[in-house]
Amino acid sequence: MSFVSVQPSVLTAAAWDLAGVGSAIGAANAVAFGPTSGLVAAAADEVSIGIAALFGAHAQEYQEIGARAAAFHAQFVAALTSGGRWYATAEAAGASPLQEALNLINAPTQAILGRPLIGDGANGGPGQAGGAGGLLFGNGGNGGAGGAGQAGGEGGSAGLFGHGGNGGAGGIGAAGGSGGSGGLLYGDGGAGGNGGAGATGINGGMAGRGGNGGSAYWFGNGGSGGQGGDGLAGVDGVNPVPDATPAAPGTNGLDSVAGGTTDAFGGNGGAGTDGGLDETGGTGGQGGRGQAGLGAAHGGSGGSGGSGGAGGKGGHGGNAGSEGSGALAGAGGNGGDALAAGGSGGDGGNGGNAIAGPNNAFGGLGGNGGNGHASDVSGSAGGAGGVGGAGGRGGLLIGNGGGGGAGGQGGGGGAGAVGGLGGDGGSGGNANEIFGGNAQAGRGGVGGSGGTGASGAMGGSGGQGGAGGAGGVLIGAGGAGGAGGLGGAGGMGGAGGAAGMGGQGGLATAGAGGNIGGGHGGDGGNGGDGGTGGNGGAGGAGGAGGTGGLIGQSGATGSTGGGGDGGIGGSGGMRGEGGLVVTPGGMVGNPGNVGNPGGSGSDG
Repeated sequence: MSFVSVQPSVLTAAAWDLAGVGSAIGAANAVAFGPTSGLVAAAADEVSIGIAALFGAHAQEYQEIGARAAAFHAQFVAALTSGGRWYATAEAAGASPLQEALNLINAPTQAILGRPLIGDGANGGPGQAGGAGGLLFGNGGNGGAGGAGQAGGEGGSAGLFGHGGNGGAGGIGAAGGSGGSGGLLYGDGGAGGNGGAGATGINGGMAGRGGNGGSAYWFGNGGSGGQGGDGLAGVDGVNPVPDATPAAPGTNGLDSVAGGTTDAFGGNGGAGTDGGLDETGGTGGQGGRGQAGLGAAHGGSGGSGGSGGAGGKGGHGGNAGSEGSGALAGAGGNGGDALAAGGSGGDGGNGGNAIAGPNNAFGGLGGNGGNGHASDVSGSAGGAGGVGGAGGRGGLLIGNGGGGGAGGQGGGGGAGAVGGLGGDGGSGGNANEIFGGNAQAGRGGVGGSGGTGASGAMGGSGGQGGAGGAGGVLIGAGGAGGAGGLGGAGGMGGAGGAAGMGGQGGLATAGAGGNIGGGHGGDGGNGGDGGTGGNGGAGGAGGAGGTGGLIGQSGATGSTGGGGDGGIGGSGGMRGEGGLVVTPGGMVGNPGNVGNPGGSGSDG
């Protein structure tokens, strides 16, 4: 017996298309009617009149044939449209009794067992399991995907005949759902859902494992395992920030004013108080001013800055002025060294200025910048990738085992924090000799060295691949093991701290016949070395292959994941430039060395 399969909507669409074609042909015939049916003879002779009549007659006959064809076309379109309606009516009439019969069959088992006899299970909502298929015929419903931190729903199981539903994908940081079991007599198991990627604050940052594939019973193939989620990326290292309020400053030196031939000595500034690791060192006190008549004048030295999380600034040197026996300004205090990871050194204080009458004037030396501290804040290591789900077992008699899911990739390691900045050297003091004596300006202070950058953190290890499912006892190949996940890349080493600039040399001036010497610029500091890049994470081991049946090979072991790339070494800190000077400047500091790149992670 022959059967014809008809889709009513296709017949209706074809009828509309044919109606459009007929309308286009009819319009063309109407346009051609006038020019072809009413031909005028070319001349008054009998031949011309006969030719015009002949063509006019042909036009009349064509229009009559076109009219009969149009009528047939309209009848054909009407028949096609009517046929589509008849098929649709018959389909609707046939569906209702079938549905009523199906409801009648399913009602007893639905009422007693909560499960229909025939029909597919419903798909699960977010994170919910799929419904079970009919007891006799029906596929299990798919599990719903989980929200953040929620595992995917399990796939529904089939009845006697049918395939298990697929497991839902796990939400962020959660496992994928397991696939549903195949039919008791025949049917494949459902695939496991993929695990979610690791995320901060959800399930401890761990990546979710893949769901296991569903198993078959007597005849059928096992479902594939889900892939493990990717590991959480490590956080970059950040140096601590010292408290905004510095430690107590040093006391300022007392000014000294002397008359006659008595010498004047300005007091030295006190050193700034040392701060803790979370506090900036105190600023050094300023040197006192020395002012003499005919005697010598000495400015007090500035106090050194206190050490702390960040170094304190050095105090400025005291000025000196004398109308007789010369003036020597005080030197600037040195900047304090940093003690906390990545802390910056303090700037050196400026040298005092000197002015003298007939004798010599000497500007004060600039203070040296404090050294930046190395950083040891390496950031956090990358998280491990999730484990792949195991493949489902094939049917007990005949069926292949499902393949194991691949392991997730490890997260990249965090970058190391930068080294501390070196403090700038203080400027040299100016010297002014009024009546032609010697004037020597102060030299700029040396810039502080930058600190070494921190090492990058290690990348996370790749997740292990899932094991392949066993094949049927009689006939069936074992499932292949899942591939191990790639190891995460190591974090980049922190950049070395930039060096401090050398202080500017002082300016010297003198009267007629006097000798002058401008101050040399201070040497720039050395940049800090870059940190070592972090090691790449180890690749995940491949999953074991499933055991084959009496007739059938065992599955291959999954490939091992590649180790992560080592992190790039941090760049060396910028060198400090020599200070600007009247006479040739100081030596330029050496740039910091580039950090060593991290080694590639070993294969798992």
